[in-house]
Amino acid sequence: MSFQIEINKTIVTVKLENKKNIKHCYLRILNSDLIQIRANKYFTIFDAKELINRKKDWIEASILKMRKKLINDDEFLFLGEVKKLEEYQIKNIDIFYKNEIKKILPSKVEEFSKKMNLFPTSISYRKNKRTWGSCNHKNGLNFNILLMKFPIEIMEYVIVHELAHIKHKNHSRDFWSLVAIYCPNYKEVEKLFKRFL
Repeated sequence: MSFQIEINKTIVTVKLENKKNIKHCYLRILNSDLIQIRANKYFTIFDAKELINRKKDWIEASILKMRKKLINDDEFLFLGEVKKLEEYQIKNIDIFYKNEIKKILPSKVEEFSKKMNLFPTSISYRKNKRTWGSCNHKNGLNFNILLMKFPIEIMEYVIVHELAHIKHKNHSRDFWSLVAIYCPNYKEVEKLFKRFL
């Protein structure tokens, strides 16, 4: 018997196989949209859903890793989804990301600046290996163009994070309290972010 669940905004099928001779429960991710659970004959769909709920973080991380490995040379990540280079007629992915981030990010910065009443002196873009955003002593913000690879909520979190540095130039308790006001689920977003990396 099988049922469906939603993982990272994608529908995934869960196939439950009940076997007489199985003592333990086995959960396997067969591919990015199919999970197999093998268990004894008394193990119900309710039990299966409960198991998935308990293992949700691990399942999400495993599926993301699987999807990343499945990205072919003619594909790329765009706002958390796998896209074809051909569809977008991309010759240089870095130039594409830089052009796209300039279309989306400034209005997001403006939106959160007004909410937080914190305004940057400038916005710049770079491709960085280590940092996703930064705030300098003059309150100029810099953002990594590779943010375009991830879901939009990750970009929004990085924006809130860097705007908060205009007020607090450290990672103090006051800093995190300010971030939490405008991104209450920031810890979940950080977990999501780590799964993509």
